[in-house]
Amino acid sequence: MEYRSQGYATHGRRPSRSQRPEKALYMTESLLEDDTDSNILSHLTDEDRTRLLDLGQRCDYAPGDHFFHQGEPHTGIHLIEYGRVRSYYTSPAGREITLGYWTAGHFLGAPQIFGGGFHMWSSVAVEPSQGVWLPGRELRALAHQIPGLAIGLIEGLVHKGKCYAALLQLVGTRPMCKRLAHLLLTLAGHHGEQNGGHTALDRRFTHEELARMIGATRQWVSLTLERFEKESLVGRDGAYIVVLDRKRLLEKSL
Repeated sequence: MEYRSQGYATHGRRPSRSQRPEKALYMTESLLEDDTDSNILSHLTDEDRTRLLDLGQRCDYAPGDHFFHQGEPHTGIHLIEYGRVRSYYTSPAGREITLGYWTAGHFLGAPQIFGGGFHMWSSVAVEPSQGVWLPGRELRALAHQIPGLAIGLIEGLVHKGKCYAALLQLVGTRPMCKRLAHLLLTLAGHHGEQNGGHTALDRRFTHEELARMIGATRQWVSLTLERFEKESLVGRDGAYIVVLDRKRLLEKSL
């Protein structure tokens, strides 16, 4: 179903992502979660920031390159300097579920940020990215010396804990249809362009990506989106999803 209405014509154009801050993307109950306090560098002075980054090693990642794989030993954390990274868990049967998409200022490698044990999930670049690997032992020593770093690490862990707890609650308590409606509202809030009462997502999300975010199959997502389109809840503008009726979609998500 193609969406075309008077007063809404994008002609394939979307706001430049450089014109707006890039947010992390993850499932929440409220749809209103903010990630402004999750940047561990925001608590540091310029001098302390330099001390922290001097500990690390910068690495560039092309799309598809992994920061680490599930099951590999924990040795520290990776601080994202730019780009977008997907964290995901793979079940013993090979099914994947996306835990979140992380952006600049977030760190990867929770919960054992000071090393030890093994990674419980994987993190992979989905666009050109750069990260700074910070070794766990040295990071722990520096956290003793810089209170702002310790606070930033704690707040980052709290932020991720809330994210993963919310995902667990949604997957464990809501039927699949409600999860998809909730996800579309979340995407509209994070990556949407308001126009005439409708919200067009400013990224092309494939059905496979949507399925991995709610623990569904691509085929199920395709069929359910078709049903949502017939109910005039969502539409299409080329390859982009448009939320047509936010109120009714919210009712369907509850």
